[in-house]
Amino acid sequence: MKTLALVAHDKKKDALITLVKRHEKTLSAYKLVATGTTGGRIREACPKLDISTVKSGPLGGDQQIGALIAEGKVHGLIFYLDPLTPMPHDVDVKALMRLSAVYNIPMALNEATAEHLLSGTSFA
Repeated sequence: MKTLALVAHDKKKDALITLVKRHEKTLSAYKLVATGTTGGRIREACPKLDISTVKSGPLGGDQQIGALIAEGKVHGLIFYLDPLTPMPHDVDVKALMRLSAVYNIPMALNEATAEHLLSGTSFA
């Protein structure tokens, strides 16, 4: 079973949960891993999904997911960034995105891209 990582900044958590609810059937085919608060909120909203959590992003969760990517244990990333809010752990966020690019895994950084990945629609 492939693993998909789910991460969302505070102001984007509700939007990610809405996406997960909308695509719960599709996501049930994956093992899910999420940063602390995001994972807890997803578990509450969709208790049937197989989701495990790591630490909160600023406390090392972004790095934990990055390590899983480097180990080949995460096969895709949906990371709802909040581009308008400063992040004290910006360097961790950049490292996570870098590892996703280095290991060539699908990475959605916004709702439009996540929708395309999960619904299988084309760009044409």
